[in-house]
Amino acid sequence: MNNMRKTGAGIALTGSLLLAGGALAGPAVAAPTTVQDGLVNVAVGDVTILEDVNIGVAAEVAANVCGVEVGPVAVLGEAVDSSGETRTVCTNNQGPVTLQQN
Repeated sequence: MNNMRKTGAGIALTGSLLLAGGALAGPAVAAPTTVQDGLVNVAVGDVTILEDVNIGVAAEVAANVCGVEVGPVAVLGEAVDSSGETRTVCTNNQGPVTLQQN
């Protein structure tokens, strides 16, 4: 009978430790993901001038506003779409010209 009590107590203790460990760990939470959809936003200063536009179109507009080549701006747009980080193309009198994830 003593062995049965010890075994039962051991099982109960193991179960309570597993439950406590599960309660302390909590559910796993996934990090936010960035959706690569080929679309970005273009802002000048704090005004969004294009929203949810193709990277090529955004690169054309930002390059024209900044007076730079389109190619490097398109590469910057791809980086924004994949990373989710806002990137500055140039800064003019109205403020920074930025590409932002949509």
